[in-house]
Amino acid sequence: MKINLLNHLISSLIIADVGVDSVYSLSVSNAQPPSIPATGPRTVGGRVCLPDKFLLQDFDPMRPISVPTYDLPKFDESKYVGPTDEIDQDVKDLLESLTLEQKVGQMAQYPHSTFIGCDGLINTTAIELYVDTYGMGSVLTVAGGVFSRWAYWSPQRYANFTNTIQQIAISRGPKIPIIYGIDSVRGAALIKSAVIMPSGYNVAATFDPTHAYTAGKITAKDTRAAGAHWTFGPLADLNSEKLWSRNFENFGEDPYLNGEMVYHSVKGYQGDYKKDRTRIAACVKHFIGYGYPHNGHDQEPRYIPMNRLMEYFAPPFQKAFDAGSATVMETYGSLNGEDMIASKLFLRELLRKTMEFKGMMVTDFDEINSQYLKHHTAFNATDASFISLNYTSVDMSMIRNGGSLFVPEVVQLVKAGKIPVGRIEESAGRILQLKKDLGLFENPFSDPALIDTVGSAQDVEAARNTVRESIVLLKNENDVLPFKPEENVLFVGANINSTRYISGGWQVTAQGPSDAQGDLVYDGYGDTILLGLQKVTGKPANWIQGYNITGYAVDDLNEVVRLARLADKVVFGFGERTLTEIPGDINTLDLNKEQYNLIERVAVETSTPITLLLLQNRPFSLGKLSKYASAIVNGMLPGPYGGLPVAEVLYGKYSPAGRMPYTYPKRDYQSFVTYYTTIWNEYDPEFAFGVGMGYNNITYSNITLSSAELRPGKPVSVSITATNNGKLPQSEPAIMYTTQKIRRRYSPERLRVRSFDKKVIAPGASVEFNFTLTAEEMMFWSVELEKELEEGPVDITINAGNANAKVASLYLYED
Repeated sequence: MKINLLNHLISSLIIADVGVDSVYSLSVSNAQPPSIPATGPRTVGGRVCLPDKFLLQDFDPMRPISVPTYDLPKFDESKYVGPTDEIDQDVKDLLESLTLEQKVGQMAQYPHSTFIGCDGLINTTAIELYVDTYGMGSVLTVAGGVFSRWAYWSPQRYANFTNTIQQIAISRGPKIPIIYGIDSVRGAALIKSAVIMPSGYNVAATFDPTHAYTAGKITAKDTRAAGAHWTFGPLADLNSEKLWSRNFENFGEDPYLNGEMVYHSVKGYQGDYKKDRTRIAACVKHFIGYGYPHNGHDQEPRYIPMNRLMEYFAPPFQKAFDAGSATVMETYGSLNGEDMIASKLFLRELLRKTMEFKGMMVTDFDEINSQYLKHHTAFNATDASFISLNYTSVDMSMIRNGGSLFVPEVVQLVKAGKIPVGRIEESAGRILQLKKDLGLFENPFSDPALIDTVGSAQDVEAARNTVRESIVLLKNENDVLPFKPEENVLFVGANINSTRYISGGWQVTAQGPSDAQGDLVYDGYGDTILLGLQKVTGKPANWIQGYNITGYAVDDLNEVVRLARLADKVVFGFGERTLTEIPGDINTLDLNKEQYNLIERVAVETSTPITLLLLQNRPFSLGKLSKYASAIVNGMLPGPYGGLPVAEVLYGKYSPAGRMPYTYPKRDYQSFVTYYTTIWNEYDPEFAFGVGMGYNNITYSNITLSSAELRPGKPVSVSITATNNGKLPQSEPAIMYTTQKIRRRYSPERLRVRSFDKKVIAPGASVEFNFTLTAEEMMFWSVELEKELEEGPVDITINAGNANAKVASLYLYED
């Protein structure tokens, strides 16, 4: 038996009505609801706040004009342009006019989220408070991505935000413009429509510093368009530990390569920044030793012998200072047991005296307070400020969200006689001089004309050219690559059809776009490998996801194997999530077993040649897969505009030209091994530093030396000729290494880069590479921290690790 509830109720009403004499009215027009208290949206000052768990923000609808091409003013960049010991007289006069509170205020930098209301819009009341009360000297963008109604600010919205802060800053309190800092480390990647450049890894893999310069120059223009004047880059950390989550931000493991890229990056950012208002101040970071955490996790302690620190970790920073870097950032955590933020040795003696840095130094995020909040090296916030300002030469404190105690604490310490007022004036003077050098007293606002250039096709092509030059071909058995358009190639992997997964961290936000935002947040500013393949071949690509970005199956793997069996060739894209810093920590370089097993099944159950396409921050262990694969291509993190160049290389529109900027280990235990390990130590990686090939057969002549003896003051000329025996133009890097085969008391490195060059060789043509080697380059730091030179036989190798390497020998003398 079934009863329809609605019919039952209607029947009941009819029956009841029949048995009642009176007539009931069904009208409810005069009814009033009961009063039931309920909490509405949170409001502050009459403004309705966003939800507390507001994960998917509005996409900014603003788009700049993005003119196809543009020209920037030209200034003489050949001379040194950077900070000096001198403070201009007008800056001294301004400093003299300020109160103690206002001087200390210049030393405080606050996150932009402090000035966004609960409704996700700008909070002018907060800006006025921090200017009036604390004499705020600086603001930075915190790249968390959850502080605003808008997910990814356009340059117009950024400019309106920074201009509002500037207007308040120059009209209230000390009436001094603020300096605005932002992590524009790979393009102005936190600003919508700005061209996001390939990772530092990719730039280094080009072995062509002009790419570092071009990236810096474009980044400066786009950053300045948004009203910011200062980037927290470039990074000069060495990629000494391959587990580390921040490897992709840097320029590889070699001090010389890193230093050359850092030097040209600084030049690109800054140019003549004291005259050119399209340039910004660079901030080389993280001083010092950040890239060698003892357990591979971010911000963990580092233990580096001082002679090793000076030999490998200091030179890239010295190159940045030589280039004129206006600022420097100290590093998170501790080195050799001492908090860096408290170190007189590193932040006074080494930085200011030995390396002669003259510019302004900022802390990393809230590092002064980390002494008592995290490291237990200070009793409280006041003690932390006392330690940092008395022991180090830090000029500006980067303060966490809501932090407001720094200024009153430091003022009280000065008034109590615990910090000399001269120490405050030293730092405030450097900051004010930097603001003058950047032209902020002339015009602190953004330049609307620069906004029109953001996202220009000219910049997109520059990014793509860097990617083309950076892709490293590591293996190519039986000439599996390049593919032919008529071949049925199956592509597998989440990053084949994703913009964010080929881009990595520090774009859109520090951790990349969220899962909720996906690729939509780019609003078309970028492409994918899938789109690139379609453009190159003229037909839709044969793609199946197979597994997600972490390697877990999302499709029937039997179906993937079946499709691979039907294909002529198959490409597996390997990637990882767009994470950096502590959220990006991992405990092993092993691949996900599901992903590993799928490729093994295809290798065993089919005869289809396999290509591995590596698009990762870190070099994950390949194991048997390196033998199963006929071809291996390392694309690293090419960025949102990397899809087309990757496709061009796979299909032979461009011959690969990159070389490995780091050692690719086989197993976890090799994660900290660099190519310049001692000559007797094991060096048995999956792929060595500096290796790579193109589609052409490039042969080298024997090395010619101007002398078989190398002495101080008497350099030796080194030359070699390379010939392109292939059918495509080849952009060819030549890398010169030395190996001192015997060195008394100190075991020599197995190899050490001394120079490199890169030239385009037409098919059938030859070019000559010329280098100079000096005895002074062969000096090394002793444990007594003295630079020494020991005689002994030396091998000079061009292109070590590659099949076409050439070796010549000479003898090094001490005098």
